[in-house]
Amino acid sequence: MLTLLSRITGLVREMLMAATFGASALTDAFNVAFRIPNLLRRLFAEGAFSQAFVPVLAGVRAKEGNAATRQMIDQIATVLVWALTLTCVLGVLGAPVLVWAMASGLKQDPASFDAAVFMTRWMFPYIAFMSLVALSAGILNTWRRFAVPAATPVLLNVAMIAAAYWGAPWFGAQGIEPIYAMAGGVLLGGVLQLAVQIPALLRLGLLPRIGLRWSALRAAWAHPGTRRVTTLMLPALLGVSVAQLSLLINTQIASHLATGSVSWLTYADRLMEFPTALLGVALGVVLLPQLAAASAADDAPRYSGLLDWGLRLAVLLAVPSALALLIFAQPLVAVIYHNGAFTDTDARQTAVALMGYGVGLLGLIAIKVLAPGFYARQDIRTPVKIAIVVLVFTQCLNVLLVPHLAHAALALSIGIGAMVNALWLLLGLIRCGAYTPRPGWLLFALRVAFASALLGLFLGWAVAQFDWLDFDGRRLQRAGLLALFVVAAVLLYFLTLLISGLNLRQFVRK
Repeated sequence: MLTLLSRITGLVREMLMAATFGASALTDAFNVAFRIPNLLRRLFAEGAFSQAFVPVLAGVRAKEGNAATRQMIDQIATVLVWALTLTCVLGVLGAPVLVWAMASGLKQDPASFDAAVFMTRWMFPYIAFMSLVALSAGILNTWRRFAVPAATPVLLNVAMIAAAYWGAPWFGAQGIEPIYAMAGGVLLGGVLQLAVQIPALLRLGLLPRIGLRWSALRAAWAHPGTRRVTTLMLPALLGVSVAQLSLLINTQIASHLATGSVSWLTYADRLMEFPTALLGVALGVVLLPQLAAASAADDAPRYSGLLDWGLRLAVLLAVPSALALLIFAQPLVAVIYHNGAFTDTDARQTAVALMGYGVGLLGLIAIKVLAPGFYARQDIRTPVKIAIVVLVFTQCLNVLLVPHLAHAALALSIGIGAMVNALWLLLGLIRCGAYTPRPGWLLFALRVAFASALLGLFLGWAVAQFDWLDFDGRRLQRAGLLALFVVAAVLLYFLTLLISGLNLRQFVRK
């Protein structure tokens, strides 16, 4: 429920952003500036660090006890704080270089480029707050305290909503560019997300003690747990870097396309984050500590069973969601974004990008289940090798498709690449014996396919009944129709599954 609340507030945030700023050179500048700390966050925080830290933490707790685990937490936190301080200083000083590397196309409009540099400097400390949040979340998830980490993203959304609703008009009244308020909202959101972790860690007696002296850093670096996490981070960093390098290349390409392309892709990506975070990220967060514990205990049947449950749940929910994004993209974009400064053209271009992402939704979610299957075994090299090949494949698709489909090709290539990546991970787990599919997959897949086909026919009919971009002054009516059709589609899908004999309780019990 908390993850759902995070996605809902995230949509509200994007609705306000779209209505207030639309898709322009300045929104492109903000999205580029926001992607820079986000890219580093995914590299060093939620990405490589979490993938290395959580399995080691779970292993130390299972084999050496809580006292040794607490000591390891203190040492790793010390090294992390020192590294983050240096990173932030370098990031603020090197902001012009970072913006040019991410989106050199902004140079076509010097004011847009300068705005991106200014906002990057203000938002760069966000990486420090979010890396410490990732440390805290790893600890809490290992102790099976999922509520606070799941609720944390809501605070960023609330801070950015306040920035768009109150901050932007106030900045405009003071003669300051209104979109600069969003940079302040991001920084405030980072502070709030870290602050809410502290009471939860205190209750467990696990609040890290940071060594601020040089001697403390040397001792922390020499700790075996730190060395183990660092060793695992190197291949994990390469793996996550591959995914983020793909994003960087796509942003760079989009910055040279029509003005607004970066924003259209960003708005579509935000809609994609709803199902990917609600399903994929939530599954990954819950599975990784349990898979790591099962691996540490050499409990192969439980390990395989957890993967099977996660994959079935991913297929159950991702297949109809992907079909809905492909068929119902324009109504979704129209209801959520088509307001204020967000034009008909913006809506159409965002919908096309959303359809491209939708092609790979099942893959994007399945990766969040399958990759932890390797990380929990402390095998990070295999996903890295797969990711490198998929990156090359994705960019080859861009070369072929961008001249014909423009920004939509960038989304489509990511979607196709995600499907290839997920299939490769699945075959790897099966071949190494870590995962053995349980009986009943064929019948399960047929049931999901039939129910999804009915859902697709219904949504296709719903799209044809209205011009979803022609509801001037009737936004509530349009939103009501969307809600009605979505609820009806969900009921149709699950009732079809129940009638076909699928027992949905098997997914809840886990």
